[in-house]
Amino acid sequence: MLYLVPVGRFLYSAIFLMTVLGHFSPGYVAYATQQGVPAAGFLVPLSGVIATVGGLSVTFGYKAKLGAWLLVLFLVPVTIKMHAFWAVPDPMMRGVQIAMFMKNVSMLGAALLIAHFGAGPLSLDARRAPLA
Repeated sequence: MLYLVPVGRFLYSAIFLMTVLGHFSPGYVAYATQQGVPAAGFLVPLSGVIATVGGLSVTFGYKAKLGAWLLVLFLVPVTIKMHAFWAVPDPMMRGVQIAMFMKNVSMLGAALLIAHFGAGPLSLDARRAPLA
């Protein structure tokens, strides 16, 4: 059971780490611009850096509380700006955006749990913890 925590951290972080290269692509920047993101050419790559650092931090359990707060910093504006289902007139696309919005909300919940409880056992943070 001890290994469930690092596996969970890895599985949670995978979505942030798998999509990192897209944040440096013209396609992501163009889509963000289309969605009304100001300074998308700067903010989209910056969001990629934030998501990557946060994802790696949580995966390895190194300063995981800080990493989780970085993921919160990433998720809140992305969820609100990029998945604004309330502004989508097409019912099919609205459904897709609702699903994406709720996916991000659930990931936000997990990030808040990690921000509060930390990385748990089998993490770099646990190895650095002082002996009681």
